[in-house]
Amino acid sequence: MTLAAGSLCLGGIVLFVVLAAGALLAFDEPGTANDGATFDAYVWRVARFTLLQASLSTALSIIFAIPVTRALARQLSFPGRVWVLRLMALPLGLPALVAALGLIGIWGRQGVLNSGLAWLGLAQPVSIYGLSGILIAHVFFNMPLAARLMLGGLERIPGEYWLVGTNLGMRPWSIFRFIEWPAICGLLPGIAGLIFMLCATSFTLVLTLGGGPAASTIEVAIYQALRFDFDPPRAIALSMLQITVTAVLLISIRMLTPKADEGHGSGRMVRRFDGRRGLGRAGDGLVIAIAVVFLVLPLASVVSSGLRSDLTKLVTDPLVQRAFLTSLVIAVVSGLFCVVATAAMIQARQTALASRHPTKPLRGLASGISASTSLVLLVPPVVLGAGWFLLLRPFGDVALFAPLLVILINMLMAMPFVYRVLEPAIATHSARTGRLAASLGLGGWNRLRFIDWPGLRKPFMMALSFACALSLGDLGAVALFGSQDMVTLPWLLYSRMGSYRSTDAAGLALFLGLICLMLTIAGTPAADRNDKRKPDAA
Repeated sequence: MTLAAGSLCLGGIVLFVVLAAGALLAFDEPGTANDGATFDAYVWRVARFTLLQASLSTALSIIFAIPVTRALARQLSFPGRVWVLRLMALPLGLPALVAALGLIGIWGRQGVLNSGLAWLGLAQPVSIYGLSGILIAHVFFNMPLAARLMLGGLERIPGEYWLVGTNLGMRPWSIFRFIEWPAICGLLPGIAGLIFMLCATSFTLVLTLGGGPAASTIEVAIYQALRFDFDPPRAIALSMLQITVTAVLLISIRMLTPKADEGHGSGRMVRRFDGRRGLGRAGDGLVIAIAVVFLVLPLASVVSSGLRSDLTKLVTDPLVQRAFLTSLVIAVVSGLFCVVATAAMIQARQTALASRHPTKPLRGLASGISASTSLVLLVPPVVLGAGWFLLLRPFGDVALFAPLLVILINMLMAMPFVYRVLEPAIATHSARTGRLAASLGLGGWNRLRFIDWPGLRKPFMMALSFACALSLGDLGAVALFGSQDMVTLPWLLYSRMGSYRSTDAAGLALFLGLICLMLTIAGTPAADRNDKRKPDAA
């Protein structure tokens, strides 16, 4: 039963992706082919800009993350450190459209920064649109991600290393060169590859802050080719180019990421003596303060602008209510589908590998399940949407299928993250309770009720809340299929921004951000009152 359910979910995911890709490859409508001219100068210009902005975004995110990481690693205890670490995680769960509006409030033509420059008599404003705006937005999202990943690497350095460094009287530069940099350097290929892929497949930020065709990525160009120009051959060419780029990126990440080498130690408690006083402590404090201000200001701008809008009018607006209900239904359904399908595949994979000598079909099933959770990284949501748009067009109005397509695409989009939350939790739970359940003869519903659900409730709720938050704030899938009949909060927010109704957009951004924040908090396990660890360890 477990193998059948997992195989069914795997087959459905593969079929959904293969049909979309097949529709792109097989599309050949009379009067639309142009003898290979789809790969014209525009397509290559879009590809060059995609790689350029992704490379610059990756480099800037890592360059800025390194001093922030070192400062947090050296200052192990100061008031509010745990909240700084939590702030670093906040952009990961924030809808890109909400963050874009907050960045416009700080860096835009009428934003805080340009107003300050004008007050100083400087005539050249900072532009948030175009390449500069895309870079600022990507650093806002990815610098905290890089810092948290690097910080984990520094925290795993054995305590003996710091003790030896102190006994040798190492200066800060020597500590960085011989102790910190080797740990960071081993993580850089994986971190850089992940950030590069996220930036290369960025859609919402580029669509909002790109400012025009001159700053367009492959995903945005696919959307424009179908939504505005209705040029399927160009959309197909761009989709194939996007799949090629993402495939090369995924293979490069796998090849360049080294195996973890944590170093060997006796488990001695980590005590760092560098950066405790003088210029070192002041410099670390300044770096942390700048990072906090950079992250907090856009969030504060969203809250401030949202509170100045007519919230009562927005709450009572029938269109906003319908958009909220549509977004909530899509988020909950896609989140449930994602968690259930992922859990079924994880259980099937563990069952397939449970025997000491699994057969080739079982090993193939296990490998296929592991690979399927990354299919959405290879075939991004806009490409999936483009394929299904072409596949369903002969059957009538594609908008009729829009809700189901958006739910399925959002489910696949969240699956890589949900898999990484549930897989270790289910593996640990099975190792602890498998023999007990077998000895008691528990199975099926009784095992789920009395053993599995009490032990796995927290990771399941965390995965569900994260999947719902991702779906609720997504604009990529609904951008192709959104219409007057299916309006979501992100689509309505983007429409209000495009029609220069900035006050309404600010209020909608506040609603959307608060809902996603509440979903994230609801899925975060409460701290155990009996846990005596330091708060900074959270």
